[in-house]
Amino acid sequence: MLRSVNNLIGYTISAKDGEIGKVYEFYFDDFSWYIRYLVVETGNWLFEKKVLIPHSALGMTDWESKTFKVNLTMEQVGNCPDIDTERPVSRQHEIELFSHYTLPFYWGDASYEGSFGMLPLSAVYDANTIKGEADAEKMPHGDPHLRSTRKVESYSIQGSDGEVGHVEDFVIDDENWNLVFLIVDTKNWLPGRKVLISPCWIGHIDWEESNVYINLSQEAIKNSPKYDPSQPIDKKYEGELFSHYGFH
Repeated sequence: MLRSVNNLIGYTISAKDGEIGKVYEFYFDDFSWYIRYLVVETGNWLFEKKVLIPHSALGMTDWESKTFKVNLTMEQVGNCPDIDTERPVSRQHEIELFSHYTLPFYWGDASYEGSFGMLPLSAVYDANTIKGEADAEKMPHGDPHLRSTRKVESYSIQGSDGEVGHVEDFVIDDENWNLVFLIVDTKNWLPGRKVLISPCWIGHIDWEESNVYINLSQEAIKNSPKYDPSQPIDKKYEGELFSHYGFH
């Protein structure tokens, strides 16, 4: 099922033996567009500390009670390597974290699987930065591919012939946890409208300038199938959207 990322903020994180805290944000990999971590506010039991919970530690989700269950104990989380979530997460920190939780490393998985199966992605990063990224000594200042959903939400969307809006939210596939759409608010250009943009339509992202450049014109976006945020995104609508932009 497809879900809004913002609607998942505040979900409870439940360990095997108690509550860890609440979801604060997510980190995604801008190369594959998969969620890699949940950033969790732990509350009083861990001195209001924020911790990273790898996606691979997730167990069953109770959607009714808005609870993510994780295959970890409170002791494991309490004793996890200290990582400052306000700073870039280095590959060395990730290695320490995955080793502590005895979880398999995720890097090396560079595929993107959208709702329509495997889709081509344009390179939205500097290709030189990916070389040797599995070597922690070569990545001392942080993994350049981990991005905060909170920070990217304010990014401007630039079409092929002008600005079309800004990122308001993301749509996630709760089965495999990849980001399948960016929800774009067009109010400064096309009042009263929100549109969906797939990562495979992105040309590149300027992370320093906070701009997302897409390979779509303003006219194409203006005439795209209407998106209603109050209604679930079904296969029929996705098919119409991809067909409109020339992707089948």
